[in-house]
Amino acid sequence: MEVLSESREIAVKKESSMSKLFGYAGKFKYLTIASWVLSAASALVALLPFVFIWKIIKEVLNAAPNFSGAKNLTYYGYMAVLFSALSMAIYVAALMCSHVAAFRVQVNIRSKTMHHIVTLPLGFMDGIGSGKIRKIVNESSAATETYLAHQLPDRAAAIVTPFGLLAMLLAFDWRLGILSLVPVVIAFCIMSVMTGSRMQQKMKEYQNSLEQMSNEAVEYVRGIPVVKTFGQSVFSFKKFKTAIDNYEKWVISYTKDLRMPMTFYTTVINAVFAVLIAAALFFTRNGVNNEFLLNLLFYIIITPIITVTLNKIMYSSENMMIVEDALERIDSVMDIKPLHESQAPGHPRNNSIMLRNVSFHYKDADEDALKHVSLKINPGEHVAFVGPSGSGKTTLANVIARFWDVDSGEVKIGGVNVKDISKEELMKTVSFVFQDSKLLKTSMFENVRLAKPDAAREEVLKALKDARCEDIIDKLTDGMDTIIGTKGNYLSGGESQRISIARAMLKNAPILILDEATAFADPDNESKVQAAFSTLSKGKTVIMIAHRLSTVIGADCIYVIKDGEICEAGSHSKLVQKDGLYAHMWKEYNSTAKWKVGVQNEID
Repeated sequence: MEVLSESREIAVKKESSMSKLFGYAGKFKYLTIASWVLSAASALVALLPFVFIWKIIKEVLNAAPNFSGAKNLTYYGYMAVLFSALSMAIYVAALMCSHVAAFRVQVNIRSKTMHHIVTLPLGFMDGIGSGKIRKIVNESSAATETYLAHQLPDRAAAIVTPFGLLAMLLAFDWRLGILSLVPVVIAFCIMSVMTGSRMQQKMKEYQNSLEQMSNEAVEYVRGIPVVKTFGQSVFSFKKFKTAIDNYEKWVISYTKDLRMPMTFYTTVINAVFAVLIAAALFFTRNGVNNEFLLNLLFYIIITPIITVTLNKIMYSSENMMIVEDALERIDSVMDIKPLHESQAPGHPRNNSIMLRNVSFHYKDADEDALKHVSLKINPGEHVAFVGPSGSGKTTLANVIARFWDVDSGEVKIGGVNVKDISKEELMKTVSFVFQDSKLLKTSMFENVRLAKPDAAREEVLKALKDARCEDIIDKLTDGMDTIIGTKGNYLSGGESQRISIARAMLKNAPILILDEATAFADPDNESKVQAAFSTLSKGKTVIMIAHRLSTVIGADCIYVIKDGEICEAGSHSKLVQKDGLYAHMWKEYNSTAKWKVGVQNEID
């Protein structure tokens, strides 16, 4: 009963997976069904040449030793070739149908997944990792394409073939036919072990480890400059090393678990000859007749089809496990709910910001990232968030821009809860300049115009000049039409930052968030970046997140964040007079700056 229940559960899961694939296929699902029918027909037609081969052998044996009496050999030979060619033509038609449907499914999966991803919270990508998203979208959809285009038609043919073989094997010599099926039964039993629920779990663990390693590999490659600068090895990236170790663990475990079943399976499916030879020795112990010899030769010729058929079923079963896992991973993304959109969106009255008793918790985190935070930023006010690493500064800025929805409390912009502001209007209201500038592999002009797709060329050029990008434009061959990221046209961190600032200038949103925006700038670039910020910040509400305390001295109010809470707030002059965290940070910052100056003087 347990085995029956497990089999029913697996059948339901497979049916569910196929229904999902049909859902993505739309009207193209009929092409998938057509590919099954054509592939099955091709498999049955492919058996007919063996019948004519049997007739050829029979006529040769009957005519021996006077072979001139075998007059139908040419006819039988042409008929075998004809049905072989017909089988191939039908199979090609099946593959054409399956490929068209498979490509449509792959396109629809990628399209629907990406359309869903753009509706998710902006912090989603940072939380799950770009490498993992890339693997889910690309490789999971590719797995369904391979299965639908190749494995599924072959599976249909492999299921039909045994029935045709069974009829043929029993028609010629039922004793040899039954004995030929013994290895098939044993092989199916072994196959069920290799494709059962336990192996499905192993496959899932293997895919998890591969996905995690892929994600960490992307992050590691991005950190290679740091690794080379400080002469570190891969072991300095503990998460990447752990991901590699986990991948090794599951690959070895999966391989070891399949080693013995696969050895027995390969032996059994190739043992049909041994069974036939043993049977031949037994049945001919009293002598050999032409009919038995004819049937034996026929069985020896046709039984390799059994091996091919079983291998097709096994590999399609394995690929089905991969497809089920791929669909589960796609569903894991599709099941994430997008941010709630208000049916009656409000419009901010001004560019003020207010947080009231805000708390936020990252998934799987041990503690709240923000704890009962309340603050008010007046229109046009410039404030700064400072504090130790991991204190919650960036998280606080992210919930203001609605990268995430808060767990409790409320965030208001212009007197309106951010949940009641449409996504489009919120993005027009808030601009961002991050420490790691994101530029696309296109022209500088198009990179800036992302902020305002309908902007005229003159507007883009003015934004670049306001962002102090004239020197960048002048040094590039095609000016602002130069493609960034290819043919050697790479920019420094500070230069990329200034282009990001130009993008923010073109957008001209009333609220500006600067997250460690000068972190990667050299002294020359930093002065230009700061000048660009001065132009950009005029008349706007500005939130600065910084570790360099010298950049926030002029802020109207400095909020000191520690462990997700605001522990201090005030101007720079007031905070340094207190015996608090900011005064301690300022003291440490100054001592570090003096040390750098001292070292530079010694070098000079």
